[in-house]
Amino acid sequence: MDIEEAKQAIRALIRERRNAKAHLFSDEWVGPVMDFTAGLDVVACYVSLPNEPPTGPVLDALEASGKTILLPKLGPGLTRAWGEYRGKADLAQLAPSRPLEPSGPALPQDVLANVDAMIIPGLAVSHSGQRMGQGGGWYDRVLKTENLTRRIGQMVFPWEYVSDDLPQDELDVPIPYALLPSEWVATTAAGGN
Repeated sequence: MDIEEAKQAIRALIRERRNAKAHLFSDEWVGPVMDFTAGLDVVACYVSLPNEPPTGPVLDALEASGKTILLPKLGPGLTRAWGEYRGKADLAQLAPSRPLEPSGPALPQDVLANVDAMIIPGLAVSHSGQRMGQGGGWYDRVLKTENLTRRIGQMVFPWEYVSDDLPQDELDVPIPYALLPSEWVATTAAGGN
């Protein structure tokens, strides 16, 4: 089995388990995310899709704490961009099969140079920081942005923080932190950060 076949097989298993158990969680990530972003001003996050760790309560808590929040947004010509979160009422379905997005202007990817912490989605993180994303490569490209913060955490369900190696290729970027429902933990990819 090649790397891409192995990734697809693992993704299928994780999605199956998420379909069975994701409903058991609601606002458990608020505490760990608030600890992870304590003392930081600008946070990039995401709007969760069904069966992902839920970010609705996380976004509410980040907003209530006065932080500036950036969310993924499609820009002109379907470019990858970011938009400023201005509350749930401002979110809209701007493209089919996409998460809700802020209605304001699309900000270029270089806005990430101002981000203090980034909270990203994905399907699994290993103790060594190997990341399993959804397969589209969007965050892998974002994570290669120059001058990007090193305070990067991926929200995962407890069973998705694994000790086994995950299949990786040259496009994959190690993740320094895993954000779990009960805590945030440094992977070995965090080094001294």
